[in-house]
Amino acid sequence: SAKAFLSQASSRRPKFLRLDAGNPAAVKRALRDYDVLVSCVPYFLNLPLAKAALAARAHFIDLGGNTDIVKKELALHAQAVKAGVAILPDNGLGPGMISILAVHAMSLLDRVDEVLLRDGGLPQRPVPPMNYMLTFSEHGLINEYVAPATALREGKLVSVPGLSETETIDLPAPLGRCEAAHAAGGLSTLAETYAGRVKTMDNKLIRYPGHIAVINAMNAMGFFDDKPVEIGGGAKASPRALTAALFRRHFHRPGDEDLVVIANTVRGVKDGKAAEVKHTLVDRYDAKTGMTAMMRTTAFPVSIVAQMAAAGRIPPGAYPVERGVPPEPFVDEIRKRGFNLSWTFRFTS
Repeated sequence: SAKAFLSQASSRRPKFLRLDAGNPAAVKRALRDYDVLVSCVPYFLNLPLAKAALAARAHFIDLGGNTDIVKKELALHAQAVKAGVAILPDNGLGPGMISILAVHAMSLLDRVDEVLLRDGGLPQRPVPPMNYMLTFSEHGLINEYVAPATALREGKLVSVPGLSETETIDLPAPLGRCEAAHAAGGLSTLAETYAGRVKTMDNKLIRYPGHIAVINAMNAMGFFDDKPVEIGGGAKASPRALTAALFRRHFHRPGDEDLVVIANTVRGVKDGKAAEVKHTLVDRYDAKTGMTAMMRTTAFPVSIVAQMAAAGRIPPGAYPVERGVPPEPFVDEIRKRGFNLSWTFRFTS
């Protein structure tokens, strides 16, 4: 349970309060004695929660999940400045940590031409034929697979089909050669922020070989369609709802150990010469705490940003993560928490 985990993980006794996250007035009242509100609830609750935090003069951090809602949160900038609080949506793994690492890499170059962000959550011991395990919402997973993704091409914001433009990618052992394809939502506001300044930018999710082809075949056959279809005897079912239920049944394997991999590449110019910066991170299930790698790479970045806001290291206002979070202190904090993040810089000409 959450209580058991927090009692084990924290040196202080945590306090618990039961309230309805869908009741902004109750949330505002509860925030009277707190400095920061971290939202880990579904994305559609984030805007009213951000407004409740603003009214209570508390900083607000969330996990994002919907770029349209994120933009509405960012529209609260003037009010946040006046209230003296920071609003920072889109934290977590991606968007979140991968975005901040991208900004860190870009800061090392004089001119940035190409930003390629690659990340994925995978089982340490893949089971054929899908070679995948579920470590977050099956509905969110399907959305990543089938919704259009954003990218920059020749500096312009474009939309590309989910799981398109599959590429091979060589990763540290024991992963070896994997595949990557476009995923919806991973860039969020990052591409828009750098449109016109960076020629090429995209985010692709990493999977073991073969998985992407199977998912694309399922998509072509209609497994992810929302509209109910007749299945005989007058009965109807939504293919997407059924597929989500089957994903939960077959991919959710409590007790299996997962890993998360990040492999970012940023190319451009430094001191007049072509240069490249690479960030690599492989995080694994923590048997001591029982935390999955997906938990760690999602929750720790949120915690870091929340602590930065509480300490006054982020100025008042509403910011996309790529503009609001100082990258070098963030990288330092990531390493303090045991992430084996490495980065390399090299001239390529």
